[in-house]
Amino acid sequence: MPRRKRMALGGYVYHVLNRANGRLRIFRKQGDFLAFEKILGAGVERFGMRICGYCIMSNHWHLALWPRGDGDLPAFMRWVTLTHTQRYHSSHGTVGIGHLYQGRYKSFPVQDEAYYLTVLRYLEANPLRAGLVEKADAWLWSSYAVRRGRESLVTLADGPVSLPKNWPALVHQAVAETDLSRIQNSLKRGAPLGLGAWIVETARRLGLESTLRPKGRPKKSTGPL
Repeated sequence: MPRRKRMALGGYVYHVLNRANGRLRIFRKQGDFLAFEKILGAGVERFGMRICGYCIMSNHWHLALWPRGDGDLPAFMRWVTLTHTQRYHSSHGTVGIGHLYQGRYKSFPVQDEAYYLTVLRYLEANPLRAGLVEKADAWLWSSYAVRRGRESLVTLADGPVSLPKNWPALVHQAVAETDLSRIQNSLKRGAPLGLGAWIVETARRLGLESTLRPKGRPKKSTGPL
């Protein structure tokens, strides 16, 4: 079955995720993280992409992107993943061994206001949920550490919603289970995240109606035709 064609319109915030092939650890040392940040920074300049947040883990990464124009998101992501793959294999002597990523990236659009802030909290608190650190800024490879003063090759853009003054406290506050469930569902299915009417309209505009339908085949009727 052919892949569903993506429609990535500008003006929406997108949560983007990709994992290493077989969930192998591809970010092992400081140089690996810095190399990926360098690529992100170069991508910002090349495509004018707005990166509102990011978190690089050992075998995957999250990005909160706010593209300006239609088609900017896939163009940026195609360049980032291809460039990272080529440079990684060249640096680690693994050219020809296999795929670096498990497949194409996953993404979903996010409504402004509280939903954007919830997704950004989810993203920046990733190392906390994984039990890797006790304070979010102790994980250097994220936008949260950058907000707290760490120098980075990635220039962060202001998002559609200003961060509240108590942002550090919010990041360290556990995301509600209902919000976690909705975010994880959107990551799996690519479904828009927001209020009901906005979800329906956004799915229609971006051709994502199938992400809102129940999975599996409809049950066969047992009654008379």
